[in-house]
Amino acid sequence: MAGAGVIDEYVTALDRRLRGPDPVKDDLLAEARDSLHDAAAAHRDRGLAEEDAQRRAVAEFGPVTTIAREYQGLLGLAYGTRTLRSVMLVLPLAYVMWELNRAFWIGAWDDFDAPPPDWYLTVARFNDASAWLVAGAAVLALLVGRRLARTRVSTVTLARLAGVVAVVAVGVSLLGTVAILAATAYLDAARLFLSLPVTAASAVSLAVALRLAVLARRCVVFSSV
Repeated sequence: MAGAGVIDEYVTALDRRLRGPDPVKDDLLAEARDSLHDAAAAHRDRGLAEEDAQRRAVAEFGPVTTIAREYQGLLGLAYGTRTLRSVMLVLPLAYVMWELNRAFWIGAWDDFDAPPPDWYLTVARFNDASAWLVAGAAVLALLVGRRLARTRVSTVTLARLAGVVAVVAVGVSLLGTVAILAATAYLDAARLFLSLPVTAASAVSLAVALRLAVLARRCVVFSSV
């Protein structure tokens, strides 16, 4: 069919400019393609040839750069929302898992000869609070983002907000995890290896924080347009 590739070329060019989760991107591209074909069909009904109808539909849809910016905002927002939900659920779960292992396999500091110094308790309290603080920040960001989405705030702005919150939240959590591991190693390195389950739980907690750090970085990348 003459001109059958005009819409396909437009969608392909749009696809090349978008970064983000494939399921969301595929849905956006399918929606764009369907809209373009519907518009082209309407122009054909008014007497335009196939190629002219498709070119008119593409022109009315908007420049690729403009549409890509709008769609990239949606992709960034979708990824940021998913990452914030992961922060909200996974970090507290990892912390609870570690605490249960520590309590069962090692016990409290009181079970050892010397109590920990005040500086260590400060680090421990920060680590204890960080999981719940970042989870609360993620919940607040999701609620505020949902409220702002009903206003005229652009999806690009919302995506950037989600990315910033995710980066800060994961950074705080990662800092708490590294700080307590480093403080324990400095004070009594043997405690890190007293129990294989606790060692494994520590490794999992660190791996979770690092993985979320990667996701948070992608939030910032995907919200850049």
